[in-house]
Amino acid sequence: MRQLYSADYAYIEDGFKEHAALLIDNGMIMDVGDRAELQHRYPEAEHIEWAGKAIVPGTVNAHNHSFQSLLRGIAIDKPFLEWRDEALYRFTPLLDEEAIYTGALLAFGEMLRYGVTTVSDFFYVHNGGTAHDEAVIRAAQDLGIRLVFARTLYDWAGAPLAYRETVPEAVERTRSLAIKYQGNFMVTIHPAPHSPHAASPEMIKAGHRLAMELDTPFHIHVAEEMFEVEEIVRDYGLRPVHYLDSLGVLDERMIAIHLVWLANSEIELIGQRRGSLAYCPSSNMFLADGVTRIPDLVKAGVRVALGTDGGCSNNRISVYEEMRMCALLQKVNRLDGTCITAEQVYKMGTSNAGEILRMPIGSLQAGQHADFVALDINDLSLAPKKELFANMTYAMQPGAVSTVVVAGRIVFEHGKLQTVSESSIGGRVDQLFAKWDMR
Repeated sequence: MRQLYSADYAYIEDGFKEHAALLIDNGMIMDVGDRAELQHRYPEAEHIEWAGKAIVPGTVNAHNHSFQSLLRGIAIDKPFLEWRDEALYRFTPLLDEEAIYTGALLAFGEMLRYGVTTVSDFFYVHNGGTAHDEAVIRAAQDLGIRLVFARTLYDWAGAPLAYRETVPEAVERTRSLAIKYQGNFMVTIHPAPHSPHAASPEMIKAGHRLAMELDTPFHIHVAEEMFEVEEIVRDYGLRPVHYLDSLGVLDERMIAIHLVWLANSEIELIGQRRGSLAYCPSSNMFLADGVTRIPDLVKAGVRVALGTDGGCSNNRISVYEEMRMCALLQKVNRLDGTCITAEQVYKMGTSNAGEILRMPIGSLQAGQHADFVALDINDLSLAPKKELFANMTYAMQPGAVSTVVVAGRIVFEHGKLQTVSESSIGGRVDQLFAKWDMR
């Protein structure tokens, strides 16, 4: 049955409109506009009125590592390589299929509470197959979040064995998952060579070829830490972006993650090749990576989306948080309060991400997936309502998220997940750590 959702405000066409409504059918937005007009046009639709609410697009988390939410609070206040060894590498041998599923429930459940309706999960703990991959997908389906599964291609000998695959193994396993979920509107598979540091030239090129075959983007970490840049220059005689270009993979399919340490020529080249960035400002700050030059990248024509990165390198997983952090970090880094705007960072967390991921998400318009959020406009963090957009972007607290809808289905409401109980997720995490402590 068609449903007509209306509220005091809705964010339509880059601004809040009063007394607006959305017509939803079969998980899609069919029409948007004035509430009275839509009621007249579709009298048969079930009318759901959200008084005291504002309807906004669901946010899109363009880069996450779901299993890392299990490791939140472990190895804090450490240099990058110590953090990596003490948190990721130390706990990887304990990450069986059940742990991976639990970590994904924790990550995705928390995201839904904060208004994230689509997440791109960059996942690399494959453990010699696809069972761990399927555990992440199962958690997303159980919770009802839309998932881009960025299946990592990883062959660096210095990494834990659970991460590593040969080029043929990585390609065939990623392809098989993509074929299995082809046509599934809730799960999409993208190839994701890990990085120029952790994926060989052959693996990176194979991931790009597979993205072309599947007609998807591909994801890759680039220039997060200075030591990575130094290694690429040492081994290949080129800076990372120029190195990727030499492999023939720098194009409009590439979603680079981080891009912290770039030369001017690299920024210009990414723009010329129409590449994109998934920017994770809180993670970059937490790990003391550095500051990505967002205004320069935007000026060069690079499209930017926002990601939280993993739960143990942030340690929050709210895209609204990343909007605020992106803006504040760039302003203080440039000593220029005008170098980036609330409108820009809001689009990075919504419609930009939809465009970069090639999905009909991130805005309220006909033809988009029915992924949206109701905000309580009486929440004190949104006052005064007169400045609703600015306050949503820079001031809003998570408690203002009242209801979350994905594919036309309510998955969070009345302060609770509606699909998997939060107490059961917390209980699973506690049981997992009790088991680990015994070992």
